[in-house]
Amino acid sequence: MAAAEEKPNIIIILADDLGWADLPSYGHPFHETPHLDRLVKEGMRFTQFYAGPVCSPTRANMQSGQDQARFGITQHIPGHRRPFAKLSDPEVPKQLPLEVKTFAERLGAVGYKTGYFGKWHLGGEGFGPEKQGWQTALEAKGNVVLPKVSGKPEPERMADFLSQKATAFIEEHKEEPFLLQVSHAAVHIPLSTTPALQAKYESKAKAVGYPCNPTYAGLLEELDQSVGRIMDTVERTGLAEKTLIIFLSDNGGLEHEQSGKIVTTNRPLRGEKGSLYEGGIRVPAIMRWTGHVPAGSVCEVPAITTDLYPTLMRLAGVTLSDAGAAGLDGTSLAALLQDPKASIARDTLYWHLPHYHHSTPASAIRRGDWKLIEFFESNELELYNLKANAGEKLNMAAMEKAKVQELHAALVEWRQKVGARMPVPNPNYDAARADELGKGKREE
Repeated sequence: MAAAEEKPNIIIILADDLGWADLPSYGHPFHETPHLDRLVKEGMRFTQFYAGPVCSPTRANMQSGQDQARFGITQHIPGHRRPFAKLSDPEVPKQLPLEVKTFAERLGAVGYKTGYFGKWHLGGEGFGPEKQGWQTALEAKGNVVLPKVSGKPEPERMADFLSQKATAFIEEHKEEPFLLQVSHAAVHIPLSTTPALQAKYESKAKAVGYPCNPTYAGLLEELDQSVGRIMDTVERTGLAEKTLIIFLSDNGGLEHEQSGKIVTTNRPLRGEKGSLYEGGIRVPAIMRWTGHVPAGSVCEVPAITTDLYPTLMRLAGVTLSDAGAAGLDGTSLAALLQDPKASIARDTLYWHLPHYHHSTPASAIRRGDWKLIEFFESNELELYNLKANAGEKLNMAAMEKAKVQELHAALVEWRQKVGARMPVPNPNYDAARADELGKGKREE
């Protein structure tokens, strides 16, 4: 691994709602992502990388290096309400607190030029990326950029727009260390793509047993093309051996549109975005640093988005002695980037989703190969051995009572430690109306 004084450039490319099983490099037979395929061949692919179950929680834990439960950002901002559900879930704060010292602030303090382009979703006016250490920032949402944002006469595709901003930033700062985050809208609903890509996938032979949605596939290829343009710029400017590129998703895949139409699948994983089954929290993650990360390597060590913060600090030689009273919840992955079979000082991961999304309120813990999910409506505990049963089809709680007790005690202790906010019984509970959303709120 490089010495601290080398200060590698860092590029983080964040997809939106991209599932673990969506990429060909993770086994998908219909989608095409040639640039991400090349990133995999030239870098490291993680098979057990995790995020939060929805977007704002992941974005909060990435920026802060702390679990989102510490801030109460355990649902997308501003969240949605089910006023007649069995439980009343806690309110979601409207922003990440400004006193949080983000990784952009820390890297900026040691000479990095920082740039953020795309979706933020951690607060409105006065709480955007420009207030959290991102020196150059442009927020943009959706898969289409309107003229009032782009300054151009006609709407354009978001992935292409973000590529332009990213490549210009790299060119401008190629002579100095830089930190760049590109946060895409793809492949979040509502789905759309270019006419050419729509036609390409409509005419392509479908893979048996997969949804093979042409619009979804086209939007994913737009994302892939953006990754390719960023990679090409890094190589053209001679920065490949000086630049760590990190690609990942903000949560598990959303399998269906609001209409109910199935657009993708997380199989063999169970569940989807907004749940604590593997399909909701396990994400694709690829990291390339030419000459430093072994090309074509695969890492099977469980890791999570909170790990990015300490990893970047370690690679940039930043001391975390002033991390604050709560400290960081992540663990540096620097050793894994050098050797995918290296051991790291952490064997337990936690999640807290005290809200209704695509599941009921729950918490989860993974320790080694064992994973426990606690559902708050029913107080049911489910136990899975992920090594033997990654699809979480066999609940072993009745067979492994001692393991259930061990993991549940650890989960309760963790919730108390981080001050996790809990749902409470709803006095307005109405079973017949339990699935209704409150007025003015929408399912994300």
